[in-house]
Amino acid sequence: MEEEKVILVNEADEPIGLMPKMEAHEKALLHRAFSVFVMNDKGETMLQQRAQDKYHSPLLWTNTCCSHQRDGESNIEAGKRRLMEEMGFQTELTELFSFIYKAPFDNGLTEHEYDHVMIGSYNDSPNINPEEVADWKWMFPADIKKDIAANPNEYTEWFKIIFERFYDYIMKNTPAK
Repeated sequence: MEEEKVILVNEADEPIGLMPKMEAHEKALLHRAFSVFVMNDKGETMLQQRAQDKYHSPLLWTNTCCSHQRDGESNIEAGKRRLMEEMGFQTELTELFSFIYKAPFDNGLTEHEYDHVMIGSYNDSPNINPEEVADWKWMFPADIKKDIAANPNEYTEWFKIIFERFYDYIMKNTPAK
């Protein structure tokens, strides 16, 4: 099976080529990615714990799902595809914002991504893929923020970066009850 390729982009998110995923992470080249946050009607966010056998960040907690767009795939199509592959359900997604971040790992790989952050709504339990996901849970964003501060080593590096922006976005865009 051919290794999945990522879409290399410039800082304006314009595609400049394709590269095998591992090579892009080894060379820390900027590539397109997405992060999905799913929330329920109570205002909780669904988190996933990455599977034990993931090539980096195993058993760490992170957002509902994330990955890389395939060549010719829209951000929303990619988010829906990966949500089904990892969490076993579908929902409508809306893109909230995008930004560039860089997160190096202890194993020599680096995530250098132009990340498109999306949100969806779901109220049931997922049907997780055990090859991708070890566990899942619902948490209120304020509780996630506190837990990241108290237990930063239990969360993926990219989630800590992305969650700050997501939290700020939902705090500014959620009407007070």
